[in-house]
Amino acid sequence: MLKQVEAGSGQRLEGDETGRGADLLVRSLKAAGVTRIYSLSGNQIMPVYDACIDAGIEIVHTRHEAAAVFMADAHAQITGGLGVALVTAAPGAMNALGALYSARTSESPVLILTGDSSVSQDGMGAFQELDQVSIVRPLVKSSQRPETVEALGSALTDAIRTARSGRPGPVHIALPFDVLETETTFVPIDPSRFDISDQAGTEEDCAALLDAVDRAERPLVLMGPSLSATRQGDLAERFSNALDCPVVVMESPRGLKDPSLGAFASVLSKADLIVTFGKPIDFTLGFGKPAAPDCRWIVLDPDSAEIERARRNLGTGLIHAIQAEARPFAESVIGCARRETRAARSDWRETATRLIAARSEADRTESEGRVTPQALTRAVQSRLDKAGESIVVCDGGEFGQWAQAGTNGTRRIVNGPSGAIGGSPCYGLAAKLARPQALVYALMGDGTVGFHLAEFETAAREGAAFVAIVGNDMCWNAEHQIQLRQYGPDRLIGCQLSDARYDLAVAALGGHGEFVSHIADLDAALARAEASGNVALVNVLIEGRPAPSGTGH
Repeated sequence: MLKQVEAGSGQRLEGDETGRGADLLVRSLKAAGVTRIYSLSGNQIMPVYDACIDAGIEIVHTRHEAAAVFMADAHAQITGGLGVALVTAAPGAMNALGALYSARTSESPVLILTGDSSVSQDGMGAFQELDQVSIVRPLVKSSQRPETVEALGSALTDAIRTARSGRPGPVHIALPFDVLETETTFVPIDPSRFDISDQAGTEEDCAALLDAVDRAERPLVLMGPSLSATRQGDLAERFSNALDCPVVVMESPRGLKDPSLGAFASVLSKADLIVTFGKPIDFTLGFGKPAAPDCRWIVLDPDSAEIERARRNLGTGLIHAIQAEARPFAESVIGCARRETRAARSDWRETATRLIAARSEADRTESEGRVTPQALTRAVQSRLDKAGESIVVCDGGEFGQWAQAGTNGTRRIVNGPSGAIGGSPCYGLAAKLARPQALVYALMGDGTVGFHLAEFETAAREGAAFVAIVGNDMCWNAEHQIQLRQYGPDRLIGCQLSDARYDLAVAALGGHGEFVSHIADLDAALARAEASGNVALVNVLIEGRPAPSGTGH
């Protein structure tokens, strides 16, 4: 808690600072390492904007509140720090909710600050008065509305620690206008107040896990989104080598049918022991049912609710449950692993690798004279391969699945387990601002690009020179494919789009645009987009195809 003394009392301590609640908030954010806030302005948050000037915190001013949250999400994933979104009251806060749900399922430590009507006007019908806390609470780890300036500092400290601890995720603070404007005196903030203590589990838990893995012939480890290579580097690889077993990070809502995981469902069905690290036993794993009937499970999760869910879904298959934080526990296991080399285990790892890399023959077929999704992703990958540092952003939908299966960079951001689409222009912008030296590609479909098209103006204004690829099949192809499969070709409705020139729209918004209809023109267009030094959109007419699939799908 930040030490407070009554404003105007004359009782100042040496080194104390004075200012408004907004100044206390912003200086506290600065002490927590925040240097950039993604925001869309509004009446109630203008004191925070003013305070950012003196604190030296940059504001990236977006065109929609959801975009600010998507950007904060990407910032958190790429930097490993806290992403901060600042939006105004009531309608502004409500506009951010969809993106907040994505941040929650992607396990991103995001702080969303929302303006609010004054406490002194509660119940009087104030402008944009709304019980935001009750609405936002189901989407976040914590939601607070400090009603005094004295409560503001401790609310912020608690929120930041909560966002970063356990399973990372978003937190919310509503900021009453009169609290932001209240004069106060406070001591300089100690950054150590935002530190968290990792709960790495017990030595007995570590020993039990290692013993179970040692006795298994075909163990498989599944990790949740917060342990991806983008966020934790080579953690999964080191864990795999230490325990001599395959490790798979799951980030996609398509779960066992994630195209980037090939025939992963076959791997799961062959395993005799499955260990989950922060990976919920939910729909993405078929609630555990696709595993072999005699498969044993060990579940590690920081949340007791997820452990109870695992018990319900796995029944007697769950042999051990550990409540601990996934990353520090994984490091503990690596540190005390007793690796034993066995031919059978080596064969199992090779089998898993081969199955995950498997693709059906249909994924590789070409269409004469037309750009196919796989030809487009191959061309993008060849550009990424030439870069020293690269970030690839993949949205959802059918083309998004081609992108996730066919492209990879030094780091990767996908649309996450929420299944939401539309955030990729925002992810690309924030990724480029966070890592300006990296080559950043954001791949999306023509339906997806419409959600936040205006953010290309934000990117041009902010100098965020990433390359957006639109795989344009003039269709909401994911739903179109559902209609074809479920109802037949004579029952298609509502999923067709036009041949709109998204490239010209981006050029009009201040960026660079390219239009491609033939494969022979693609690489040159990508090269021009990169060389433009501006945010660029390459609009590529493609053949609409179902998402790629592994041979086991």
